[in-house]
Amino acid sequence: MTFFDGPPSAGDVPPRLASPFAPGPPGPLARKAAEALQQRLRRERWEALEQPGGGKMFGVLVVAEPGGRVGFLSAFSGMLGGAWNVEGFVPPLFDPVAREAFWPAGEAELAALGQRHATLLRDAQAEPTEGRLAALAEVEHQRAERSRALWRQMALSYVIPNARGESQTVAVLFAPRPPPGGAGDCAAPKLLAHAFRHHLKPLALAEFWWGAPPLDGRRESGAYYPACDSKCGVVLPYMMQGMAVEPAPRMAAIIEDPRILHEDPWLLVVDKPVGLPTVPERHAPARDSVLVRLQPRFPTLSGADVLQDLERKVSGLLVMARDEVTRAALLRQFARREAEHRQVSWVEGAVMGESGLIELPLRGTSHAPLEDCVDRVHGKRAVSAWKVLERGDGRTRVAWVPVTRHPFQTRIHAAHRLGLGTPIVGDARFGREDTRLMLHSEALVFMHPHTGQRLDFTVPAFF
Repeated sequence: MTFFDGPPSAGDVPPRLASPFAPGPPGPLARKAAEALQQRLRRERWEALEQPGGGKMFGVLVVAEPGGRVGFLSAFSGMLGGAWNVEGFVPPLFDPVAREAFWPAGEAELAALGQRHATLLRDAQAEPTEGRLAALAEVEHQRAERSRALWRQMALSYVIPNARGESQTVAVLFAPRPPPGGAGDCAAPKLLAHAFRHHLKPLALAEFWWGAPPLDGRRESGAYYPACDSKCGVVLPYMMQGMAVEPAPRMAAIIEDPRILHEDPWLLVVDKPVGLPTVPERHAPARDSVLVRLQPRFPTLSGADVLQDLERKVSGLLVMARDEVTRAALLRQFARREAEHRQVSWVEGAVMGESGLIELPLRGTSHAPLEDCVDRVHGKRAVSAWKVLERGDGRTRVAWVPVTRHPFQTRIHAAHRLGLGTPIVGDARFGREDTRLMLHSEALVFMHPHTGQRLDFTVPAFF
């Protein structure tokens, strides 16, 4: 705990803790504590924080001792410099002895499954036979199930206290759904837990980003941010039970349900709304998504059944196979270009030429900066056909037909200097933010694997 020089003025002490979910700058006491921690971080110069995408969230909690002396606690999200415990910061919430009993063996098993998956994926891309696709799907299922089981076991070792003196594990707090990955590892839960366990009264909280910005560009070093809803939206309300806390801001509007355009015993065609993920997070299989909303009606559906895993920010058509034979048949059609999945977008600026084919192998697309996403030595084959549809107002409307299927493929092929060289409008990661990411899956055309009928679906973009 770090103490202030002298007691704070009466006007600086808030009557109750501000909501951790409220946007805007912190109060004077929390800001003073945050600036003191930032000075320390400047002096110590953690090299890992300065690497591309290496920054992280830090937090401070102003607290009062039982005798009235005021100071602050410091915390970081996740690990710092590869360590969970760092001098001058509060410890993590999990039991390190319990973790060590199972985590190393679990990580080794996941690594072995990952290597097996990479080999099968390479073989299936070279020759997508039914046997290879089935083997790939099985390893994907095994890896996902083992990862979820390992995280569920880990979640039992996170013990979360609240202001009433009660405690629960992270697993219980999120039950019956598995907790999202990293739940309990954010700065705010660590700070409140340490305060409760040492009988300190929380007065003011602030969380800020420090170091290199994340690769999506949505954080700035030194800027303050509210607590995340995905991980802390369940944990913090429980922890603050028994405390006087300002009301939390209203939640965002509810996203509409996906529309089912075609349904039969073998497949579904769905129109996904913008803002809704196609599948849930890896460690949160019950998190809101197209898949989760459809499962009450189609309980056997899984993430492996989705052939177009559209990002949350992308709207439009996707097809879901309801059995392995249908999935393998549809994958063959797309691999041989006998089926078509067409997207449409607006891109910033003028595009040279009228049509073309972009072949830029991709690697590490989830977090890497734009230049590092393309790797001609180690990257996986990624091909996109494109055609200009319209020009005007400093933008170009482009149709895309992805020949291969990789995360962020269209966005990278649009933005990269060796692709179109101009990002999609609203792409905050590779370009600049706008009202939305103007990328939409507008058409699907394929032969039904069982009936032989040609199915043709079109949903025009709203932009």
